[in-house]
Amino acid sequence: MAKQQRVVIVGGGVIGLLTAFNLAAEVGQVTLVDQSAVGQESSWAGGGIVSPLYPWRYNPAVTALAHWSQDFYPQLAGRLFASTGIDPEVHTTGLYWLDLEDEAQALAWAKREGRPLRTVEIAAVNEAVPVLGAGYSRAIYMADVANVRNPRLVKSLKAALQAMPNVTIHEQCEVLGFIREGENICGVNTVQGEMRGDEVVLAAGAWSGELLNSLGLELPVVPVKGQMILYKCEPDFLSCMVLAKGRYAIPRRDGHVLIGSTLEHEGFDKTPTPTALESLKASAIELVPALADAQPAGHWAGLRPGSPEGIPYIGRVAGFGGLWLNCGHYRNGLVLAPASCQLFADLLLGRRPIIDPVPYAPQGRIQGMA
Repeated sequence: MAKQQRVVIVGGGVIGLLTAFNLAAEVGQVTLVDQSAVGQESSWAGGGIVSPLYPWRYNPAVTALAHWSQDFYPQLAGRLFASTGIDPEVHTTGLYWLDLEDEAQALAWAKREGRPLRTVEIAAVNEAVPVLGAGYSRAIYMADVANVRNPRLVKSLKAALQAMPNVTIHEQCEVLGFIREGENICGVNTVQGEMRGDEVVLAAGAWSGELLNSLGLELPVVPVKGQMILYKCEPDFLSCMVLAKGRYAIPRRDGHVLIGSTLEHEGFDKTPTPTALESLKASAIELVPALADAQPAGHWAGLRPGSPEGIPYIGRVAGFGGLWLNCGHYRNGLVLAPASCQLFADLLLGRRPIIDPVPYAPQGRIQGMA
């Protein structure tokens, strides 16, 4: 690709921001457009565990991206902190899974994949995590699992992009549709006018399917609502991430503890509900009984870009010159972002890809609508 190429990226979540970050040094101009403020949807709302919640339950295509990203995150965070002064806070605490039904599968997966997952006596867990609730009998543990403070990651990426002379960010700028000339997509129409580019990248998370509909394409990416709550505790209150019955507690470095998360199919409704609040509080108290005396300091909802098997769409859209996808990461956008965006840049720039791109290719996975 020529150095003077112009790339338009639709969507300013972590996927869109990191796509822009990876391309900026390689192309002439990057224009990033978001309908609200960057990173305010799924990227802001998630927990930031740098691992799929149950990695052994996923398709190998998801695992391949996750492994690459997990190893790369500390390096990415260090680079962003050095250039912006905003620390994304990659916090390596390890993760305990408690009373798993498929523990044998998890251990078999770890052995096959060479991941450091092992069984731990419950007494050792209670010693390592003194605030953990009673009543758990089995545990497995992975020591190198980190969490990233996703709102800080978003701020850091935005600051890094704003410092680049060939990057323009348009916030509060809704995309109305694509500019099409013959077989080619040459840009997007927005509420602020036309924005043209040689390549257009759709990285609009849960909204990606809606936008592709306008081209007669059916992309099976749908919004899946997730609600979370936040507690403010002492910095050393919870030493490690813990996960049981599909719910988790995540400690930040400063003592904030996140509890999540619900999975709800409610369309684009992001309203936090009293029902979810009570359910999350109950999970919090079951995991960490000391939280019974605390009031949540925050409660919010975000919309994940749900996709079949959680396998993202990364690559060129056949039949539409200049149109690319990097979307549909479902519950693992933060986990998969570094690998997804590196793979995407490799494909767009014609470089040798970091991993086999075939499982993520849109071709054969999206349909023309009748």
